Amino acid sequence: MSQGRHEALSAEDGRRAVELARESVQSFVEHGRRQDPGSMRDAFYMRAGAVVRLETGDRGGRLRGCASAPERPTTLAADSVQLGHAIVDAAVRAASDESRGEVRPAELSNLAVSVFTVQGIEECEDPESELRIGQDGVAMEGRESMAWLYPTVPDTQGWSAVECLDRTARKAGLPGDAWESPDVAVLRLAGQVFEQEAPGGHVREFLE
Repeated sequence: MSQGRHEALSAEDGRRAVELARESVQSFVEHGRRQDPGSMRDAFYMRAGAVVRLETGDRGGRLRGCASAPERPTTLAADSVQLGHAIVDAAVRAASDESRGEVRPAELSNLAVSVFTVQGIEECEDPESELRIGQDGVAMEGRESMAWLYPTVPDTQGWSAVECLDRTARKAGLPGDAWESPDVAVLRLAGQVFEQEAPGGHVREFLE
């Protein structure tokens, strides 16, 4: 299975993606409103998914929220909307993550924002060799379970491809070696990550 493929976003597009995510979080937290992306850069009209990740302090800090739009990244082809709207939706979901509680206004100044633009999905035949650690997100589906992992997490944690796959399987409630089974699909989520190095700080593209 292979779904989607788009032109790469420029550095300026990436900065705007993070800015839009931050504005969307702030609008939701302070006013309870969904931010309208307004007039968007050309790249933001393409059909693509997005994942927004919120961390406290510098990169590698405590995870405050992480969510995708569409809600299941593996439904990218069927459910994807324009990238600008996907970023807004993912940001609102990240700020209202039930497992961690809604972000409070006092926390906004201490949040570093990261955006992963999900521009393609490919099923891996040999996950251990095909997965590009630090570049790809990974998703696992099977046995009525599903989980996914943000691209920068394995790099931050120093995980190998096997450790990454084991962790994703366990996140899905499956045995660590489930990714080796034919009834479990491993999907490589291809795209770009743009992140703030610190709250309110410089935005860079994350490249392994």
